[in-house]
Amino acid sequence: MSTILFTAWGYEVSILEFVAAITSLIGVWLGTTGKRITWPWWAAGSILYAVFFYQVELFASAALQIVFIVAAFYGWRGWGPKGAEPGVLSVRNRSYIALSVMASVAVLTPLLSGVGAAATWSDAFLLIGSLFAQVLMIYEKFEAWFLWLIINIVGSTQYLLLGYWFTALLYVVFTFVAVVGWRRWNRALSN
Repeated sequence: MSTILFTAWGYEVSILEFVAAITSLIGVWLGTTGKRITWPWWAAGSILYAVFFYQVELFASAALQIVFIVAAFYGWRGWGPKGAEPGVLSVRNRSYIALSVMASVAVLTPLLSGVGAAATWSDAFLLIGSLFAQVLMIYEKFEAWFLWLIINIVGSTQYLLLGYWFTALLYVVFTFVAVVGWRRWNRALSN
């Protein structure tokens, strides 16, 4: 693994995990503001977490980071200099997304099990749900924040159960950040 930065309650936090967490937190927080600068931070945190997750055999989470890196490029181009201008999905599109996420998780879970992944359905959900949430972020859809809220609760639980305390704590913080993003983007819709 990587060099240990510190140990807290018996958990060794590597330099890689620490820097990835801080960089990701900055990127996600900037996303709540709708500022375009979120995307380079998101990409940097994703590069670092791709390495970390691969090292700990969370293959779907590692693959997800590649999606985030690509999305950061499209988000940077799509949001424009003024940042995000939130919109909403139709009820029909919300239903399609929910069904697509559930079906995709059902297909990916046994594949992850087959390759010996450290987590299966939860990691599949993190990959698929985050893929959809990221696309919603690129297209500046308010509903992205609700999906991030669910993803972050699942992520917090997965990383806690696997013993990655620092990343679990980061996902707990992400859960609260998703609430902030939801509220901020809702206010932007009202204006």
